[in-house]
Amino acid sequence: MNLEPLSPDNAAVVLVDYAIGFANLLRSHDLREHITNAVGLATTAKLYGAPLVVTNGEASKPSGPLYPELMAAIGDEPVIERTTAFNSFLDPDFAAAVKATGRRRLIVGGIATDGCVLQTVLGALREGYEVSVVVDASASTSEEAHDMAVQRMIQAGVTPVTWWSLAAEFQLEPRFADSPIRMRLMSEFQPAMAMGGRVFFAGVDQGKLTARS
Repeated sequence: MNLEPLSPDNAAVVLVDYAIGFANLLRSHDLREHITNAVGLATTAKLYGAPLVVTNGEASKPSGPLYPELMAAIGDEPVIERTTAFNSFLDPDFAAAVKATGRRRLIVGGIATDGCVLQTVLGALREGYEVSVVVDASASTSEEAHDMAVQRMIQAGVTPVTWWSLAAEFQLEPRFADSPIRMRLMSEFQPAMAMGGRVFFAGVDQGKLTARS
């Protein structure tokens, strides 16, 4: 395992097939939480300036376009529509977009975990990339399908991560030491944690007022 921290300077984030037509088929994760995690991953890439490669099948097919929430998060990032199935690296435009990032470390999230995510990750390994899979921003038709795909990827040498731990790792980059990005992500995607912080600081302020009286 490469112990060098993941950073926007050495890794690219890859989003695979977050299509609206698949959303109601997912059973491994709560749908609301899944969408929140996917958007959290995309927002992390955007705010920290990591290269972002987004792909989907043809939007005119039953699977449809990307989640609207995700489209709003990625803004003007291009979406590479593939005609090839499962392994995104079989699509020349996708393979070229990943290569153009100049990164050899890829952080992959998408659906389904045991379908396009698994095969794209295996395709990346065959091309010599180092891969991390964002397990809580990926989902499948059952917990078993998701878990077995994650296990297979780990056995192939992939590192499992969560999107929030990735955000923390990006924050370790020295230039982000005093950045408000993590607090912004916390307020938007981890409200319970943000409320806990507010309770703490409210207690500190109350203590100061008591000390003065």
